[in-house]
Amino acid sequence: MSDRHIYDLEQPRTTDMPVIDSHKPGYYYALHRRHSDTYNPDQGVRSSASGMIVCMEHAGTHIDALCHQAEHLTLCGGVSVAEVEKNGGFRKHGIEEVPPIVGPAVLLDVPRLLGVEKLDLGYLISLDEIQACVRDQNLTIEPGSTVLVRTGNALRWDDEAAYLAGPGVSAAASEWLADQGVIAVGADTMAWDVIGRYDEEYKCELPGHLILLVRRGVYIIENMDLESLASDRQWSFEFVCLPLKFVGATGSPVRPIAITGS
Repeated sequence: MSDRHIYDLEQPRTTDMPVIDSHKPGYYYALHRRHSDTYNPDQGVRSSASGMIVCMEHAGTHIDALCHQAEHLTLCGGVSVAEVEKNGGFRKHGIEEVPPIVGPAVLLDVPRLLGVEKLDLGYLISLDEIQACVRDQNLTIEPGSTVLVRTGNALRWDDEAAYLAGPGVSAAASEWLADQGVIAVGADTMAWDVIGRYDEEYKCELPGHLILLVRRGVYIIENMDLESLASDRQWSFEFVCLPLKFVGATGSPVRPIAITGS
């Protein structure tokens, strides 16, 4: 009998899910055509319904494209924003260029390392703590793999103010993870970094976004639900994340999964 198990790492999409102001409205669904609109008993038994979805690229569980961030108006690889930023989206580094992410991944459970349920609001995860997780969980980060960081912030999903004020990963830890050759990182927080925290060394907020997306070409997945993986102590697994091909877009909703066993 197979012991294979699939973990769904997407948060549910609702109109009241946590969303930062710059990405509102995060999600809206309107039932456009109802079964009562299409049912005609004189023409048969079948009817149909359909709706319209309105959402922002960076609301809910999503992945950032490389065009999402710039440094001095320059994208990853020295691409000038002025040359590729158009009304219809980006001509370079749009989300359609992100390949299907399928491969090995690890989960770093920082609250478990520190003996707490979840990290405090605004807590900045240090490089030492990331490296200690790797050692404590007996993990190896392979080039081309994905690293997911659990902070316990998903436990605040129903409290928008607390969720948005949650913890994040330090710039030094982001640099080190990029040095390991990862293709992507992910976390159970809104922005990977601590929102609103200015980094003096990098002269910006969200330094991890600058390091990973602009300087190192590493994708970021945010608003993940990592609780089931952590509860089952599944630290190493196959990971699948498939961005939608919204041509020219700066990000995409995703439904990432972790596959354990064989």
